[in-house]
Amino acid sequence: MKRPAPSPKPNAFARAHALAGRVALVTGGAQGIGRGIVEHLLACGMRVAAMDADAEALAELADALAPELLADNGAPFPARPDAPATPRPPAPPLLTLHGSVADQADADRCVAATVARFGGLHLLVNNAGIANPHSGAVDTMDMDRWQRVLDVNLTGPMRMVRAAAPHLRAARGAVVNIASTRAVQSEPHTEAYAASKGGLVALTHALAVSLGPEVRVNCISPGWIEVRHLRKAAQRETPVHSDADRAQHSVGRVGEARDVAALVAFLAGDDAGFVTGQNWLVDGGMTRRMIYEE
Repeated sequence: MKRPAPSPKPNAFARAHALAGRVALVTGGAQGIGRGIVEHLLACGMRVAAMDADAEALAELADALAPELLADNGAPFPARPDAPATPRPPAPPLLTLHGSVADQADADRCVAATVARFGGLHLLVNNAGIANPHSGAVDTMDMDRWQRVLDVNLTGPMRMVRAAAPHLRAARGAVVNIASTRAVQSEPHTEAYAASKGGLVALTHALAVSLGPEVRVNCISPGWIEVRHLRKAAQRETPVHSDADRAQHSVGRVGEARDVAALVAFLAGDDAGFVTGQNWLVDGGMTRRMIYEE
């Protein structure tokens, strides 16, 4: 008896566009890694809400992406050989939302606005955070700053999940938390930041157990990711890296926002359907190297 021919394996294009029409909410989405995630998910055909506490950066994001989004509105995705083209969802597929993850009312409002605009929610990316890791010497630490870092970096994601959980359950969706390699390694005087990111890794596996099987929850811990060119105009810089900067990474380069964004897209999709509660290090191998001062 002749065996049936195996079905063709989906290529990277097909996998990426399996996300087409799904809805994502990205906190801290106007700058840095968050902006890279927003742009990548839009390129995958998702409808994306970018939430940020910086209104100026949000306006710049909308202005920068508007021409591209409007040009693509209504245009079909290139068809796979075995399938017709899929039209884009109605424009604009980007919604900008001014709000802070430090405020439960803002979290509730931004989730509600996303669902009202796009009809549901498939992916929550908890990216917003206070990025400066330095909190001062232990014996003179400003405890108000300690509390503020934990409130934004750790409690903020919990606020967002609290607001989004019913919609994510309905969609059998996913949460991706953005932590840091500082959750597993440290330099002096970074206690607040390290505690917040380590807590986020732990929160990830707790939520994965509580929200499963309907919702998958994973975490990404980026290492050195270059984002100076993705800041708002007033803070933007041209990245310059030395040979030493590149050499300390096993892959021979500094990370880029797209390295994180591509993993977010994978974790959001059906190919990651058996993956939950995990912390993924995206650091070019840096945390696996033994580096000694000469």
